Amino acid sequence: MNILKSVSMLLLAVLAFLPCVASADVAIPPLTTHVTDETTTLTSEQRLALEQTLQAFEAKKGSQISVLIVPTTQPETIEQYSLRVVDQWKLGRGRIDDGVLLIIAKDDRTLRIEVGYGLEGALTDATSNRIINETIIPRFKQSDFFGGVSAGLDSIMSVIDGEPLPPPDQRAGGVSEQLARYLPILFVLTLVAGGVCRTLLGRLPGSVVTGGAVAAVAWMLSGSLLIAVLAGAIALAFTLLGSGLGAYAGGRAVGGPSGRFGSGSGRTIFRGGGGGFGGGGASGRW
Repeated sequence: MNILKSVSMLLLAVLAFLPCVASADVAIPPLTTHVTDETTTLTSEQRLALEQTLQAFEAKKGSQISVLIVPTTQPETIEQYSLRVVDQWKLGRGRIDDGVLLIIAKDDRTLRIEVGYGLEGALTDATSNRIINETIIPRFKQSDFFGGVSAGLDSIMSVIDGEPLPPPDQRAGGVSEQLARYLPILFVLTLVAGGVCRTLLGRLPGSVVTGGAVAAVAWMLSGSLLIAVLAGAIALAFTLLGSGLGAYAGGRAVGGPSGRFGSGSGRTIFRGGGGGFGGGGASGRW
């Protein structure tokens, strides 16, 4: 009888605990990139394309836009969960509050555009609702999630681009941070292009061509002439004075690295800038 009583008490305790487990809030993933996909809905190529687009827009305009795809926000509504996310991530520049979050709960078939204080006058609730219902949802209904996210971001960026926001920080610290952001890509490009150009054109002409190519890529990525000039000059000097780290001999690389930089991911950590949110935006279902 004592054993049966103990088992019964244990079962009652487990049953009492289950609602607490079921009602636990969904964890908020750490902010490390502009695009966070907890559902593997997007391919790596699609995530990279969106990431580069949002990086370039932030470098040009200063506003931070982020995408978060989660399976569900239950037991919270998407509005409740979204506010928790932006409160933790703090997208947008401090005192400018120009952050935007596009959040998608795939299993719930819900989405929301959360708008920072500083953009509520341009990216209004009505505008956000129109972007959701006319641009994103029709594509989601066809299971074109990348197309919906991409088109939605284009519409959001188009609205923000027309706003007279303070320009991005282009002081020395800001430039160095942007240069560091693209350094892994430019480093690998310098090694590969430098080795090929030196082999085909010679040391000096090959170094000049490599510097020009790297500068052009840096310009396209960052939208900053200063960063392009600095990246091109570094690539030229590295190729000209380098000891052949990326040089080619007999059609194969000699002494080249494995194509990795730092940790091997080629990605830098993305962080919010301290922006604030007050619940502006719109939600929708598909």
